[in-house]
Amino acid sequence: MRILVTGSGGFVGGNFGRHAARAGHEVLGVTRAGQPEVGWPGLHAQADVSSSDLSELIGEFRPDILLHAAGAASVGASLARPLDDLRASVVTFANVLDSVRRSGTRPVVVFPSSAAVYGEAASLPVAESSPTRPISPYGFHKAACELLAREYAECFGMRVLVCRLFSLFGEAQRRLLVWELYRRLEGAEAFARLEGTGEETRDYLHAEDAAAAMLELASNLSGEGGGCTVVNVASGEETRVLDLAERLRALVAPSKEIRCLGRARAGDPRRWRADTSLLRSLAPRWRPKPFAERLARCVEAWRGDRNAATDL
Repeated sequence: MRILVTGSGGFVGGNFGRHAARAGHEVLGVTRAGQPEVGWPGLHAQADVSSSDLSELIGEFRPDILLHAAGAASVGASLARPLDDLRASVVTFANVLDSVRRSGTRPVVVFPSSAAVYGEAASLPVAESSPTRPISPYGFHKAACELLAREYAECFGMRVLVCRLFSLFGEAQRRLLVWELYRRLEGAEAFARLEGTGEETRDYLHAEDAAAAMLELASNLSGEGGGCTVVNVASGEETRVLDLAERLRALVAPSKEIRCLGRARAGDPRRWRADTSLLRSLAPRWRPKPFAERLARCVEAWRGDRNAATDL
């Protein structure tokens, strides 16, 4: 298959493109940069996805799948600069959808949404049918993008797959909790701090497993008529933040103390766990690797990067 990835230089887009290339697909990455990221395995085109007319590029490449991974990716940044987040999320996705509409092609458009659309879920595990009650601008803008997906599916017959990602982590990540905890454990301080109580929970999934899920879902929808399908993409397992910290401590600094500061972070829910029954029914061959194995691989890769930098 031919797969176009907007935001291929980012964490989600890069992992998806590399996974698709390893599976034997032809990939085209689109970024603002003049050159692709190091290690990008396919073709590359330069464009500002937020404002450029992408219809000609899409029409020439004729993708079977288009993953839109360009845009905002931070709850904290959305609280500080909500208008910037809206432009990066909603306006950018609208431009991509309309470029597809005008291109004369009919790819499956994959939109990586977020569990942030659920906000504080009334009960767990949270299913796709649960109410969306965002508590951050980031979550509201993801929900607005999902509404755009429905608009273009229902008004223009496009096939759109909305993947509500929960808590992703991976070797290429250099932000968010798993990476931040690793850095604190590796640091010189006598203790590693957690901002919250440690009782908060998340549903963690490695980015490579998320890419495999999204590719299988999109492949299974390819060739179908128009419509919008919403699927949770997660492990379905609930992990306490303190348990995550203790797993990382065992791998990185077994003697270091972990201190919970007990401060709630604005825009963050207390608990998350996905109902993954729809994901497993639509992608029956998908099997994520164990969390402990993936976490150990991340630590090994991050340590390797640190050692390589030290040797320079």
